[in-house]
Amino acid sequence: MQRGRGLATRRLAAAAVISALGVVLLWVGSILQVLDLAMAAIVSLLVVFAVIEIRGPYPFLIYAVTSVLSLLLLPVKTPALAYAAFAGYYPMVKAVLERRLARPLSWVIKTVIFAISVALALLVAVKVLLQDPSVLLAERWVLLLAIPVFVLYDIGLTRMITAYLRRWQGRFRFLNLH
Repeated sequence: MQRGRGLATRRLAAAAVISALGVVLLWVGSILQVLDLAMAAIVSLLVVFAVIEIRGPYPFLIYAVTSVLSLLLLPVKTPALAYAAFAGYYPMVKAVLERRLARPLSWVIKTVIFAISVALALLVAVKVLLQDPSVLLAERWVLLLAIPVFVLYDIGLTRMITAYLRRWQGRFRFLNLH
């Protein structure tokens, strides 16, 4: 029983550190606004790490904590919104869809989820964060331009996951999270 509690404590501590690192990286994206979406994508890699190494409910907790704290604390909300609306939970969705569905069907569902997420993020940006309403007028153009970027992001994420599993995974055994 003691071993189980120690493992749970290590996993929770790792999740807390990952969440804090995620908020800091999103803050950097908020300060250097040129990196806002890039930082949201980079922070999603932390969720990938959690899915692979920590498992259980911890990736979701990392997503939730990082999203809430970033939305509350960041001076410019764009990276927090991008993370909360899509990049933060996408690695978990990707893992489930690719494990359970055929590749073409998983691509269709992932693309639909992305399009809905972008549309909702734009709506939240205008209605809740009180951004310029002209953003909604350009929504269909944003979606058309964003989908090829999403495809590249998904392919890049797959390659990063593969590289991690092949080259780096064994190097984090010191965390002893299994």
